[in-house]
Amino acid sequence: MVARLSRHRLLALFCGVLAALTLAAPATAASAHPGVDRAGAAAGWLARQLVDGERFEVVFDGVAYPDQGLTLDAVFAFAAAGVADDFGTRALDWVTRPDVRDGYVGDGGTEAYAGATAKLALAVQVRGGDPTDVGGVDLIARLRGLESPSGRFTDRSAYGNYSNAFSQSFAILALDRTAQGAPATAATWLAGTRCPDGGYPLLPAQPVCTSDVDATALAVQALQAAGRPAAAAAGLRWLVSVQGANGSFADSAGVPNANSTGLAAQALRTGHRPLAWARARAFLVGLQVGCGAAPADRGAVDFDGGTFDPATATRATGQAILGLTGDGYATLSATAAGSGAPVLSCP
Repeated sequence: MVARLSRHRLLALFCGVLAALTLAAPATAASAHPGVDRAGAAAGWLARQLVDGERFEVVFDGVAYPDQGLTLDAVFAFAAAGVADDFGTRALDWVTRPDVRDGYVGDGGTEAYAGATAKLALAVQVRGGDPTDVGGVDLIARLRGLESPSGRFTDRSAYGNYSNAFSQSFAILALDRTAQGAPATAATWLAGTRCPDGGYPLLPAQPVCTSDVDATALAVQALQAAGRPAAAAAGLRWLVSVQGANGSFADSAGVPNANSTGLAAQALRTGHRPLAWARARAFLVGLQVGCGAAPADRGAVDFDGGTFDPATATRATGQAILGLTGDGYATLSATAAGSGAPVLSCP
């Protein structure tokens, strides 16, 4: 049983790191019909990929495991696009089911994962729910209990502490929405991880501080929400400095991609860098699968502009939607979202 839990935990961690680091470049023709809502079409495609209309899964050694993190990315994407609200409802209902929830955030006793707890709390808030009562679990209290004296949010787990810049940023963003607000110590800790070039690393306290696009995009939004404009501005300057000539942003391997570009574009828009955001958005539009492709693929945002792969396009599309709309995590809301999964309008 322990070996099975360990394998499942390691798989979840692998998926989380992959979600933070994945990505790629300009895709096949995105010849969408003029006037089509790009984000809405992308969200419609994403909604149709959900298993049983409620969840995403990851297959490992021929076995399908629940992918709560990717499912929550879809919840955020539907809210940003303002469509597929019925899918967002079912997706969050699935993630907050006790067995699914505890497999993601931990049991709250020996196992409690900071990043997952924060991300789920934020998704509940985005959908207008109460994160202090998620099936009887107070995610906010649990999250505050995972803050160390230094201000860093850490995992409580037999498998070690895998918290990173995403964990810290999501924690700050979720807690900032509460009456008590985010702890100043948490923002100070995150600001203190900044690299000499102004960007933020995925993992703190490494021998060489290496700025990461995805981590910086999240950190910028968290620091803005926490009232640390100078620390956020440094990250924004770094993002602008590494933006490609075609508007793209690259992963740690140097490959331009939809995932990193989507997150960076979101930060640029919320950080009042309209020209850089417009260039990043144009790159994302160029990756969107258009009317020349198979009907089942239309509206998706391709991962790297190569051969279209639905397996990577789900995460790429979810994160690209955030860049297409530019809606930040700090104020994201599903309140005005409509139901249904729009399709790309083609002649």
